[in-house]
Amino acid sequence: MYSNLSDILLTDGAQQKIAADSQALVEQELSEKSGMSAAAVKLAYKAVTAFAPGYYASTVELMVPPMLEQLQPFWADFQTAGGGSFGDYLVKRNEEVAEALLKVTDDMAKDSERAAVVKAYGTVRGGASKHIQAALPNLGALVEKYAA
Repeated sequence: MYSNLSDILLTDGAQQKIAADSQALVEQELSEKSGMSAAAVKLAYKAVTAFAPGYYASTVELMVPPMLEQLQPFWADFQTAGGGSFGDYLVKRNEEVAEALLKVTDDMAKDSERAAVVKAYGTVRGGASKHIQAALPNLGALVEKYAA
Protein backbone atom coordinates (compact mmCIF):
# COMPACT_ATOMS: atom_id res chain seq x y z
CA MET A 1 0.00 0.00 0.00
CA TYR A 2 1.28 3.44 -0.90
CA SER A 3 1.75 5.87 1.98
CA ASN A 4 2.13 8.78 -0.46
CA LEU A 5 -0.59 8.92 -3.12
CA SER A 6 1.69 10.71 -5.59
CA ASP A 7 3.88 7.60 -5.67
CA ILE A 8 1.07 5.82 -7.48
CA LEU A 9 1.98 7.88 -10.53
CA LEU A 10 5.43 6.29 -10.68
CA THR A 11 3.83 3.16 -12.16
CA ASP A 12 3.69 3.22 -15.96
CA GLY A 13 0.25 4.16 -17.23
CA ALA A 14 -1.21 4.79 -13.76
CA GLN A 15 -2.11 8.41 -14.46
CA GLN A 16 -3.99 7.45 -17.63
CA LYS A 17 -5.80 4.57 -15.88
CA ILE A 18 -6.81 6.79 -12.96
CA ALA A 19 -8.01 9.45 -15.40
CA ALA A 20 -10.10 6.89 -17.32
CA ASP A 21 -11.61 5.58 -14.08
CA SER A 22 -12.26 9.15 -12.95
CA GLN A 23 -14.11 9.90 -16.17
CA ALA A 24 -16.20 6.76 -15.68
CA LEU A 25 -16.93 7.86 -12.10
CA VAL A 26 -18.08 11.30 -13.28
CA GLU A 27 -20.34 9.72 -15.90
CA GLN A 28 -21.78 7.31 -13.31
CA GLU A 29 -22.44 10.11 -10.85
CA LEU A 30 -24.08 12.23 -13.56
CA SER A 31 -26.34 9.39 -14.65
CA GLU A 32 -27.65 9.07 -11.09
CA LYS A 33 -28.49 12.76 -10.69
CA SER A 34 -31.82 14.45 -11.36
CA GLY A 35 -33.43 17.82 -10.79
CA MET A 36 -32.54 21.38 -11.69
CA SER A 37 -29.00 21.42 -10.29
CA ALA A 38 -28.29 18.11 -12.05
CA ALA A 39 -29.52 19.57 -15.32
CA ALA A 40 -27.05 22.44 -14.99
CA VAL A 41 -24.19 20.05 -14.22
CA LYS A 42 -25.12 17.79 -17.13
CA LEU A 43 -25.28 20.79 -19.49
CA ALA A 44 -21.86 22.03 -18.31
CA TYR A 45 -20.45 18.52 -18.71
CA LYS A 46 -21.82 18.32 -22.24
CA ALA A 47 -20.33 21.72 -23.08
CA VAL A 48 -16.88 20.73 -21.79
CA THR A 49 -16.86 17.27 -23.40
CA ALA A 50 -18.02 18.69 -26.72
CA PHE A 51 -15.61 21.62 -26.59
CA ALA A 52 -12.80 20.04 -28.59
CA PRO A 53 -11.88 16.45 -29.35
CA GLY A 54 -9.80 15.06 -26.50
CA TYR A 55 -9.94 18.23 -24.39
CA TYR A 56 -11.93 16.72 -21.52
CA ALA A 57 -9.86 13.52 -21.36
CA SER A 58 -6.56 15.39 -21.39
CA THR A 59 -7.80 17.84 -18.76
CA VAL A 60 -8.89 15.04 -16.43
CA GLU A 61 -5.50 13.41 -16.88
CA LEU A 62 -3.80 16.70 -15.96
CA MET A 63 -5.98 16.93 -12.85
CA VAL A 64 -4.89 13.56 -11.44
CA PRO A 65 -1.59 14.66 -9.82
CA PRO A 66 -2.97 17.78 -8.08
CA MET A 67 -6.07 15.87 -6.96
CA LEU A 68 -3.87 13.19 -5.40
CA GLU A 69 -1.87 15.96 -3.70
CA GLN A 70 -5.06 17.42 -2.26
CA LEU A 71 -6.16 13.99 -1.03
CA GLN A 72 -2.77 13.16 0.53
CA PRO A 73 -3.39 14.71 3.98
CA PHE A 74 -6.68 12.82 4.22
CA TRP A 75 -5.00 9.59 3.08
CA ALA A 76 -2.22 9.96 5.65
CA ASP A 77 -4.74 10.53 8.44
CA PHE A 78 -6.88 7.62 7.22
CA GLN A 79 -3.86 5.29 7.31
CA THR A 80 -3.01 6.41 10.84
CA ALA A 81 -6.60 6.01 12.03
CA GLY A 82 -6.93 2.54 10.50
CA GLY A 83 -10.08 0.60 9.83
CA GLY A 84 -12.98 1.16 7.48
CA SER A 85 -12.83 2.35 3.91
CA PHE A 86 -11.27 5.50 2.56
CA GLY A 87 -14.64 6.45 1.09
CA ASP A 88 -16.25 6.32 4.54
CA TYR A 89 -13.38 8.37 5.92
CA LEU A 90 -13.85 11.02 3.21
CA VAL A 91 -17.60 11.20 3.87
CA LYS A 92 -16.92 12.04 7.52
CA ARG A 93 -14.89 15.05 6.32
CA ASN A 94 -17.06 15.77 3.30
CA GLU A 95 -17.00 19.59 3.30
CA GLU A 96 -13.26 19.81 3.91
CA VAL A 97 -12.50 17.21 1.22
CA ALA A 98 -14.81 18.84 -1.33
CA GLU A 99 -13.19 22.23 -0.84
CA ALA A 100 -9.70 20.72 -1.15
CA LEU A 101 -10.65 19.09 -4.45
CA LEU A 102 -12.37 22.22 -5.71
CA LYS A 103 -9.13 24.11 -5.18
CA VAL A 104 -7.73 22.12 -8.13
CA THR A 105 -10.58 22.99 -10.47
CA ASP A 106 -10.72 26.59 -9.25
CA ASP A 107 -7.01 26.99 -9.99
CA MET A 108 -7.44 25.44 -13.42
CA ALA A 109 -10.38 27.71 -14.23
CA LYS A 110 -8.43 30.76 -13.04
CA ASP A 111 -5.52 29.88 -15.31
CA SER A 112 -7.60 28.77 -18.31
CA GLU A 113 -7.70 30.74 -21.51
CA ARG A 114 -10.79 28.84 -22.70
CA ALA A 115 -13.67 31.21 -22.00
CA ALA A 116 -16.38 28.67 -22.88
CA VAL A 117 -15.01 26.14 -20.40
CA VAL A 118 -14.58 28.77 -17.67
CA LYS A 119 -18.15 29.94 -18.26
CA ALA A 120 -19.49 26.38 -18.03
CA TYR A 121 -17.52 25.84 -14.81
CA GLY A 122 -18.81 29.09 -13.38
CA THR A 123 -22.41 28.00 -13.89
CA VAL A 124 -21.95 24.91 -11.70
CA ARG A 125 -19.27 25.98 -9.23
CA GLY A 126 -21.77 27.17 -6.61
CA GLY A 127 -23.31 23.72 -6.19
CA ALA A 128 -20.22 21.69 -6.98
CA SER A 129 -19.39 20.90 -3.37
CA LYS A 130 -22.58 18.92 -2.80
CA HIS A 131 -22.00 16.90 -5.99
CA ILE A 132 -18.45 16.10 -4.93
CA GLN A 133 -19.62 15.13 -1.47
CA ALA A 134 -22.11 12.70 -2.98
CA ALA A 135 -19.31 11.05 -4.98
CA LEU A 136 -16.87 10.66 -2.07
CA PRO A 137 -17.63 6.99 -1.31
CA ASN A 138 -16.89 6.07 -4.93
CA LEU A 139 -13.88 8.37 -5.07
CA GLY A 140 -12.47 6.73 -1.96
CA ALA A 141 -12.89 3.30 -3.55
CA LEU A 142 -11.12 4.52 -6.70
CA VAL A 143 -8.17 5.79 -4.64
CA GLU A 144 -7.98 2.55 -2.67
CA LYS A 145 -7.97 0.58 -5.92
CA TYR A 146 -4.72 2.22 -6.97
CA ALA A 147 -3.15 2.73 -3.54
CA ALA A 148 -3.44 -0.90 -2.45
